[in-house]
Amino acid sequence: MAPLKVYGNVFSTATQRVFACLHEKNLDFEFINVNLSAGEHKQPPHLSRNPFGQVPAFEDGDLKLFESRAITMHISHAYTSNGTPLITEGKKMSIQGVWMEVEAHQFEPTTSKLAWELVFKSIFGMKADAAVVAEHEKKLEAVLDVYEARLKESKYLGGESFTLADLHHLPNMQCLFGTPMKNHFEARPHVKAWCGEILARPAWKKVLEMQNNL
Repeated sequence: MAPLKVYGNVFSTATQRVFACLHEKNLDFEFINVNLSAGEHKQPPHLSRNPFGQVPAFEDGDLKLFESRAITMHISHAYTSNGTPLITEGKKMSIQGVWMEVEAHQFEPTTSKLAWELVFKSIFGMKADAAVVAEHEKKLEAVLDVYEARLKESKYLGGESFTLADLHHLPNMQCLFGTPMKNHFEARPHVKAWCGEILARPAWKKVLEMQNNL
């Protein structure tokens, strides 16, 4: 079998999403670093892998994919017998699908904006915009209120087992846990328990180790 290849950056939250999935599935893969600081993601040959000039890009033999959530879905379907089952079937998959959409359309836009303002801007020597932070902090609280209600009903967002619906949250959650936004997660007991459990997963710890090993 041709090796799985991930083109990306260990500090890219989208790339981390793919790493987490691969580690959950206990799959070996080749990581090819894309130097974002040098703009390699906006230049050939990377543009042939991701025409939007973003990371990650992924290869499974002759199959080439981009967009992190599409990649994790492929991995989960193509390697069902490996590692952690990350997808369900029938009505359970329909429910899981709802919460995957919630992550993509409700959680991701708000938390990405907060991560940019509170984490990444300081790395680039920029100052956070307090008004933007305040606006998205309110949006985050509203999303987490919905999560708290859901997690009173089931252990995980998609049901009683850990799935992609949970995994997709990990990168941005990790970012915000290093900021005052952590308090909003911890103020909601069911959300707090859920965060603590998924952030402690061995596969996610391997993703963080990839950063530390640079």
